[in-house]
Amino acid sequence: MSGNNQLGVLKALDVAKTQLYHFTAIIIAGMGFFTDAYDLFCIALVTKLLGRIYYHEEGAERPGTLPPEVAAAVNGVALCGTLMGQLFFGWLGDKLGRKKVYGITLIMMVICSVASGLSFGNNSKGVMTTLCFFRFWLGVGIGGDYPLSATIMSEYANKKTRGGFIAAVFAMQGFGILAGGIVALALSSIFDYQFPSPIYSVDPVASTVPQADYLWRIILMIGAIPAAMTYYWRMKMPETARYTALVARNIKLAAQDMSKVLQVDLKAEEEVAENMTTDPKLNYGLFSKKFLKRHGLPLLGTTSTWFLLDIAFYSQNLFEKDIFSAIGWIPKAARMNAIHEVYKIARAQTLISLFSTIPGYWFTVFFIDIMGRFAIQIMGFFFMTVFMFALALPYDHWIKPDNRIGFVIIFSLTFFFANFGPNVTTFVVPAEIFPARLRSTCHGISAAAGKAGAIVGAFGFLYAAQSKDKTKTDAGYPPGIGVKNSLIMLGVINFVGMLMTFLVPESKGKSLEELSGENVNDETASSKVGISRRN
Repeated sequence: MSGNNQLGVLKALDVAKTQLYHFTAIIIAGMGFFTDAYDLFCIALVTKLLGRIYYHEEGAERPGTLPPEVAAAVNGVALCGTLMGQLFFGWLGDKLGRKKVYGITLIMMVICSVASGLSFGNNSKGVMTTLCFFRFWLGVGIGGDYPLSATIMSEYANKKTRGGFIAAVFAMQGFGILAGGIVALALSSIFDYQFPSPIYSVDPVASTVPQADYLWRIILMIGAIPAAMTYYWRMKMPETARYTALVARNIKLAAQDMSKVLQVDLKAEEEVAENMTTDPKLNYGLFSKKFLKRHGLPLLGTTSTWFLLDIAFYSQNLFEKDIFSAIGWIPKAARMNAIHEVYKIARAQTLISLFSTIPGYWFTVFFIDIMGRFAIQIMGFFFMTVFMFALALPYDHWIKPDNRIGFVIIFSLTFFFANFGPNVTTFVVPAEIFPARLRSTCHGISAAAGKAGAIVGAFGFLYAAQSKDKTKTDAGYPPGIGVKNSLIMLGVINFVGMLMTFLVPESKGKSLEELSGENVNDETASSKVGISRRN
């Protein structure tokens, strides 16, 4: 349909110049993603510490580590919660409205971040059980933030810079991961100075000071602060005009809300929305043949690419500390005390975030509305594939001491092109190409497929990356296929992701209604909404 058939209030949003409210929306929605990333990835900084504190074995040559089933639960339970939250809150955002549900997710994140740090008990079973319980519900809140933030930003943005605005919200993830590393660096430095202790090989018991039990708790609880700071501003945001007009069918309220936001006078006749929203051609359901015919392949594209991307992305992110240990970038555990090990792991994550993760995110922000979503996603998957194979095939070369820096550089480039590539575009596109009444739901489905991939990556990598030699595996783990073969598998997965990208339509420069087929049929409809600039 022609873009001329679009409702005037929505056209006003599409052609609006970039204004302060755009940047306000980016910050409000982006702080949620800042918190999401901090909460999801900070657990990787403290799992080694948890093993030392709660699973120490007298006389063991190496510090205690989390048993396989406990490590899988601690690392993966938040991802399981996130998957459920994406599906449930994505659906709820279409039923009740984006704004009504938006505050609930933040409240859950605040409460569960604090509760995770207050995990009860002094024995391993009690602490790990309560930690997993609260991190599951933390994940549910985080999951809800994905479809809601993406949908709200897409529905507020103009069509010229919409991709960059949605990408900027998601790019706050990079700062959240960086903040987690910096917080852990600062706190571990303070604890190491205040409570000095010998390395494990000198005194296994004294190497883990009792105060270390406070360190991991504080790191987890700090995630509540940015979420709490954002709550008030989220509640001040009006409902998006697209939801109000196209789903709630109240074009008068949509015009009033957007008049305040855009600083223009918008006058609307309510029969315009009535004609549009009662059109049976535009009111098919998620499980209808009409939806399958019009949006089935794009939904397959968004779900499959996000699923495949997250297998690779999360297996690296959650377990990069193990890769750095394998190549000697982080010393052997027995050569460090408990707190200094947190410092070393946090330093590695901070450097990777600073020099590859964050630049990749912001390259996408600046280029997505120039290059387009499709080109960036294809490029990202391609280079991720190339760099994975570049790491895997000559892996024996990279683990030699003189070649470790080269390994880290190439490993960093895979992160760069994940973020200047599919890690951002898989988030952006589902917020653009589906109808308003199903937009949050479909984004939630796509995101949940991604988290299913993350679970595969997180759980699978725990076992797959173990050495083939059973004498060299981590305590409690069976022999795996090794890091080299795991990287080859990830390279193949990235290549398949590149192929599935061909199912995803390009959305650059098009209105949301043009992409979803929601433009009104009456060519005179847009003339019924008058727009005049305020003095």
